[in-house]
Amino acid sequence: MRLYSGRIQTVASEIVKTLVKAGDIETEAPQEVEADIASVLTSYVEAEREITDKAKDLMQSRGLGTQELARTKKLIAEQRGVKLGDEALDYVLDQIVEMLMHSQNVEEIYAEDVEIRRKTAAILNKEEQVGEEVDRETRARIKHVQEGTRTWEIEYRRVMEDIRRRKGL
Repeated sequence: MRLYSGRIQTVASEIVKTLVKAGDIETEAPQEVEADIASVLTSYVEAEREITDKAKDLMQSRGLGTQELARTKKLIAEQRGVKLGDEALDYVLDQIVEMLMHSQNVEEIYAEDVEIRRKTAAILNKEEQVGEEVDRETRARIKHVQEGTRTWEIEYRRVMEDIRRRKGL
């Protein structure tokens, strides 16, 4: 799941507004619930970043090629109890629902877990599409560089940061 740090507060706000407007949750402090959801999302983004960095370090120390990155990340994520890839959305949704259940800032929850997950997933999927669009644009701008090389990784990161900055992500 691709989620940008600069968009976390916006996503958290949209989730809370959606749930409150639909009458799924009741809160006297929506900003606090937004902060709670933002902390869940921030924790996931940071964990994903740490896993990626550790995987790259491990691969470099063992002399593995870049084709091993996904497998290495998955192993590290399993050790930490974090889900990546296709399982990431369900993992984050579980974390958000769990936080809502235990938050002191949520007075009452009127909707079933599955309904909260469905509405939250729609918002997170919309954000995922933004991430995919940035990835496509980045790849299109560096198509002249051979993918999988160190040069490609450097260019990808540089161009991605440029696009993120331009789009306010």
